[in-house]
Amino acid sequence: MADTTAKTASSLDEMSPRRRQLAEFWFYFSENKGAVIGLWFVLALIIVAVLAPLIAPHEPYQQYRDAVLVPPVWQDGGRWEFLLGTDAVGRDILSRLLFGARYSLFIGIVVTAIALVAGILIGVVAGYFRGWVDTVIMRLMDIILAFPSLLLALTLVAVLGPGLDNAMIAIALVYQPHFVRLTRAAVMSEKTRDYVIAARVAGAGPLRLMFRTILPNCMAPLIVQATLSFSNAILDAAALGFLGMGAQPPTPEWGTMLAEAREFILRAWWVVTLPGLAILITVLAINVMGDGLRDALDPKMKRS
Repeated sequence: MADTTAKTASSLDEMSPRRRQLAEFWFYFSENKGAVIGLWFVLALIIVAVLAPLIAPHEPYQQYRDAVLVPPVWQDGGRWEFLLGTDAVGRDILSRLLFGARYSLFIGIVVTAIALVAGILIGVVAGYFRGWVDTVIMRLMDIILAFPSLLLALTLVAVLGPGLDNAMIAIALVYQPHFVRLTRAAVMSEKTRDYVIAARVAGAGPLRLMFRTILPNCMAPLIVQATLSFSNAILDAAALGFLGMGAQPPTPEWGTMLAEAREFILRAWWVVTLPGLAILITVLAINVMGDGLRDALDPKMKRS
């Protein structure tokens, strides 16, 4: 292992700075085999979501009244035209799972983007100015963090009204304090460093110091947190959909599919099991990929 690390270090020295950073990142990331598998799964899921209209064998809303609760093809009574079976109204499970990947990725991207952008803006202001501004912001974040995340999201959706859009807004608001606290801590650590003091002496204003000088050096923990929030957003959106407060039927969202299939859990296992497995494997893959990102971006995790 020491020889491999030494060879890698010597080859990195011969590269340009940007290529060296990318090569170093991939070296530490690829040491975590589970993270690499998770990355390939996420990439495959993205491809499936983009190509869902082309590769899905049926329309996700199409009902086949002569094929209600048809089992998967490998079970007695299965049909090759419905590889993973059908649900209680004759809709193809495989097609709905493929289109459901679109909703899950869309939810993760939107929720993470809203929470990340808002959290960075608020966290930078709190960490840079400190004083009463910091106190007010952090006490508000502490209040939000005092509630269980799913319970708070459920309450917000109940106030805003059921629906996928309101569910995403509620989940983003719940996740925002994590980004605020991370950004604030990173900014407080960086603002006293020599390069920031030098930029201030050179005449840089507060906005330039906050967003051009300090923020780029605070992104590593935020990227890791964004990855973990991405998977949690998918899980919480599925939970809200299962409770009837997220995406509404007949939307092919995995949590909503679970909610529609509850009464058939004993006599049609595939209707419940397959959407649950889709949620489980997707969240697991994103989480192990996040672990790999932490190993690659955190200097403390790197071995010399």
